[in-house]
Amino acid sequence: MGESQRSDRPQYESGGGGRHDDERMPTASVPVGLRSSRFAVSAAYVAQGLGYAVVVTSLPALKARQDVDDTVVSLLVLGVALAAAAGSVLANLVAVRFGSRAALALGLVIQAVALPVIAVPTPFAGFAAAFAVFGIGLGCVDAAAAMQGVAVQRAYGRHLLGGFFAGATAAAIAGALLVSVVAASALAAGIALTCAAAIALGAAIVVARLGLRETPVDEALPKAERARLPRAGIWVFGLVVLAVFVADSAVSTWSTVYLQDDLSALAWIAPLGYAAYQSVVLVTRLVTDRLVTAIGRRRLVAIAASVSAVGCALVALVPVPAAAVAGFALAGVSAGVLIPVTFGAAGELDPRHSDQVIARVNLFNYAGAILGAVVVGLLADAPGLGPAFLLPAVALAAVLFAVPRFQTRTDAASTAGRGIRHR
Repeated sequence: MGESQRSDRPQYESGGGGRHDDERMPTASVPVGLRSSRFAVSAAYVAQGLGYAVVVTSLPALKARQDVDDTVVSLLVLGVALAAAAGSVLANLVAVRFGSRAALALGLVIQAVALPVIAVPTPFAGFAAAFAVFGIGLGCVDAAAAMQGVAVQRAYGRHLLGGFFAGATAAAIAGALLVSVVAASALAAGIALTCAAAIALGAAIVVARLGLRETPVDEALPKAERARLPRAGIWVFGLVVLAVFVADSAVSTWSTVYLQDDLSALAWIAPLGYAAYQSVVLVTRLVTDRLVTAIGRRRLVAIAASVSAVGCALVALVPVPAAAVAGFALAGVSAGVLIPVTFGAAGELDPRHSDQVIARVNLFNYAGAILGAVVVGLLADAPGLGPAFLLPAVALAAVLFAVPRFQTRTDAASTAGRGIRHR
C-alpha cells in the first residue's frame, strides 16, 4: 500500500482549517486507496458478525454432538467472553507495534483457524480449546476493527462507523439464516462453521492487502509519550459501552424466556422480542451516520439512551407481551446508536493514541455482556425476570451523565488537527 494511504497524513484528517460541520465529502475527492480501505474494514465487520452468529446458533447441534449439558455450554460461552477480553489486549499489543491493520488481519486469521476445529468432531478438551482460541480472535477483531474503522472515518472526514456496524448486524442475521437453511444437525453446523472460516480467511487477506496503513504508536511517538492516555475519557466511554452491553446481553439472553415463561406468550410470539430488538439495531445503525451529522453526537446520545431506558422500563413495569415486545424494540436503539457513536468519540479523545484507547474501551464490552446475562438471571428468582430489566434501564439512564463528554464535530475535528501538529 502506498504512502498516500497512511491515516496520519494531514490531508485525510478532519482537523485544520475550514468548515468542520460539513460531513458530505464528494466521492471524487476520496482516493481510490482510501475507498479500498473502507471496503476492507466493511469485509472485516461482515466476517465478524457472520462468524459469531454461526457459532451461537450452532450451539444446540454442537451441544448434542459433544453430549454436554446446558451448564457446560454456559461455561463455554463465559470462557469465550473472557478469552475475547484477552484478544482485545492482544489487539492493543499488535497495533502499538505494527498498526491496527496487522492486528485486524491477525484476529481474522485466528478465527479462521479455530472455526474448522469447532466444526469437526473432536474430544471435549480440543473442542473447548478451539472455543477459547475463537474467543481470542473475536476480541482481537472487535478491537482492531473499531481501530481501523475510526482511522478510516477520520481519513474520510465524515461518520462511517454506523455503516460498518450495520454490516456486522446484517451479516449476523445472514449467519443465523445460513444455519437455519442447512438444518440444525452437527454435520450441517460443521458446514456453516467451515463457510464462516473461509469468509474470515478471505476477509483477513483483504485487510492485509487493502486495510488502512497507519504509523504504529511505537514509531510515531517518543517512548515517554506512549503511555500518556486520556484515562478519564476511557473510563467514561468504557462505562457507556458497559451499560449498552448490559442491556444487549440481557435482551439477547432473557427476552424469549421472559415472554414464554413469565408472560405465557404463544410459542410464535416469544421470539419476536429478540427479533424486534435486532431489527431496530440494524435500522438505527443504518441511519446513525446521517443522524450524527444532522443533530450532533450529544443530542443523538441523549435521545438514544433515553429511548432505550424507557424501553427496558416498559418491559419491567408492564407485564404484557405486546408491551414487552415494544420495549425490547426500543431497547435496540442503544446498541444501534451508542456503540458506533461511542467508539468514534473514544477514537477522537487523542488521535495519537486512538488504537490504545479503543482497545481499552472495548474491554468494557465483555464485562457488560457478562453482567447483563448473569445478574439479570440471578434477579429472576427474587423480584422476577420482568423487574430485573430495571437494571439495564438504570444503566442506560446513567449514560445521560456522560453526554457532555461527547464532542461535537467541530470539537473533534479541532482535536484531530492539534494531534497532527504536535507529532
